[in-house]
Amino acid sequence: MMEKTQKTNWVLTIVLVLGTVTVFFPLYMAFVIAFKQPSEMTNDVAGALALPAHFSLENFRQAMEVTDFWHSLGNSLLITLVTIALSILIHSIAGYVIGRSMAAKKSFRLIYLYIVSGMFVPFSILMMPLVKQTAQMGLGNRAGVILLYLVFYMPMNVLLYTGYLKNIPVALEEAADIDGASTWKTYWTIVFPMMKPMHATVAILTALGTWNDVMTPLVIMSGTGQNTLPLAQLNFQTQFGTNYNLAFSSYILALIPILLFYIICQKQILNGVANGAVKG
Repeated sequence: MMEKTQKTNWVLTIVLVLGTVTVFFPLYMAFVIAFKQPSEMTNDVAGALALPAHFSLENFRQAMEVTDFWHSLGNSLLITLVTIALSILIHSIAGYVIGRSMAAKKSFRLIYLYIVSGMFVPFSILMMPLVKQTAQMGLGNRAGVILLYLVFYMPMNVLLYTGYLKNIPVALEEAADIDGASTWKTYWTIVFPMMKPMHATVAILTALGTWNDVMTPLVIMSGTGQNTLPLAQLNFQTQFGTNYNLAFSSYILALIPILLFYIICQKQILNGVANGAVKG
């Protein structure tokens, strides 16, 4: 038994080391390239892995200038934060109504399956119809992008909220009902605060998808002059090549806000997963 446990520990250690290297290596390369000058870029492995001769923030300054960083950052923050806030409000209510009604009414079970099935519809199928519809409705802008994100992330978020509700005793709501509280008041004063770990989980998943998405803003906001950070980073890619030094500097600048957001919400995210975030 002892030998089997030791063998398992060695296997886990090896897996963790490999996982750490897999994650660390791309980050190391990104930072090294971001601080290097174009003249230091070489094709040999040793040269590529070597640290820059002089650490300078010049690449970051140029990247901010080329991408109109503060304007692009403002657009990304606006779209991401509004999407997160509306997702938590709307999707949590939808998950609550469906989750508490599925057992009593089969129609809500069908509604739940219908909404969740949206996860299996690829964006490429919807892209052209959505571009035309948003243009006709005057939503070829940031508002249209936010609206589409609310629809795209609804299946996953409803699935998460519905599963998490199983950890909240119905007896609490029944007690509030006996005390004369309405369903609306019960939800906001009892259920909504108790779903705080799941709110954090939904927030970070929605933020990651929204912050890093290129395709939706590209096809919806094309021609408006409103760039998000991922769209602005396309400026470094030309027909003949890519300025990797400025590109990786821009990637790191775009990484910092979402990384800080994840660090802040990390504890709540782990609690949400541990408490049955993905129960069906």
